[in-house]
Amino acid sequence: MDFALTRSQYVRWRNAIFAIFLASGVSIATWASRVPDIKLTLEIDNAQIGLLLLGMGIASILGISTSPAVMARTGARRGMLALMITLSIGIALIGVGTTVLASFPVVIIGLALFGFGNGCLDVMMNVEATAIEQEAGKTILPLFHAFFSFGTVIGAGAGWAATNWHISVATHALVAAAIIFVGAFVCIANVPNREATLDPAEPGEKPHWRERMHVALSAWREPRTYALGVVMLGMAFAEGGANDWLALGVSEDHGGGTAMGAAALTVFSVCMTAVRIFGGPLVDTFGRVLVLRILAVAAAGGILLFILAPSLPLVFVGAALWGVGASLGFPLGMSAAADEPEKAAARVSAAATIGYVAFLGGPPILGLISEHIGLLNTLFILVALVVASGLFTGAAKPLNADTKVGRGTK
Repeated sequence: MDFALTRSQYVRWRNAIFAIFLASGVSIATWASRVPDIKLTLEIDNAQIGLLLLGMGIASILGISTSPAVMARTGARRGMLALMITLSIGIALIGVGTTVLASFPVVIIGLALFGFGNGCLDVMMNVEATAIEQEAGKTILPLFHAFFSFGTVIGAGAGWAATNWHISVATHALVAAAIIFVGAFVCIANVPNREATLDPAEPGEKPHWRERMHVALSAWREPRTYALGVVMLGMAFAEGGANDWLALGVSEDHGGGTAMGAAALTVFSVCMTAVRIFGGPLVDTFGRVLVLRILAVAAAGGILLFILAPSLPLVFVGAALWGVGASLGFPLGMSAAADEPEKAAARVSAAATIGYVAFLGGPPILGLISEHIGLLNTLFILVALVVASGLFTGAAKPLNADTKVGRGTK
């Protein structure tokens, strides 16, 4: 580790980032699980849902693209606090705009704040997680993403319960927002200021923020960044598409109703979480590339089954395979980007940007396409992207001393 922490401080740091991943998952599933109810309450169609998602996606991409500048200026610690507060306000506005005001524009504003906060936060928390993984000396990034998935399980389960118990979107959203808001302060209190503690013997040697910005942008000149981006893009599209459209697909296209839609999203999230919990040892045993290829096959097969299944039980099996297959593409792409510790932050930021553009910008595109060809037919696009992801998995092979990356070597 490049800065001095006691074992207790390290554990609190790790647990705080676990909690931030979990909070991010809760926030996304809080929105995703109530999409059918939001659609019914506002009396809008899939194209308008697509516009809501597009607004969130644009704000998220803006957050992602500005995250290197924010980290260079403030560091991840203060940035994460501000962004968790921002996304909690966004969730609250989504709920109030839906149930209290019945206002499409207010929901868009809420989604924009939510999208910007979550997009920028996701990059920062992954940079922190890869720093913790480098200290651990083994593959643990999937475990951080398991906490994200566990958050989606909690959020989706709460959404299912809220739907069954006829709890309004506003009440549900305000409770979730309050929990995340308070949790932000608790978590950040346990995250070290890494920028301030670097090279304590030579505090004057801390790089200027413009120099840190230059390093952060250098990863975009490396071909491996884009290859890893394809791996992450396909799996991020699959995960984001499930979060935003799986419940609606079950509810409307498969005729299951809103409660069954939320239940199917819960199944997807549970399966994704289970694989992420055990993913680290699997990767350390069999290697990133083989694991990624097997999971790409599972994801493609699961989405196909979800689309074509003639009965709800098979739809749920498809959702389960979909969750298993999409589970590790994103975290293992992050791990691969962080193979060289001295360049980890820059490469993780770049790879995360590509992945999150797909994760957040893809679903609105799917919504607009679905108005012309139907939602289930639109999901065939996800199958093609997952296949492309599987074909590029060789980029995740760990670097060694003889491997050239972009302009540099290690």
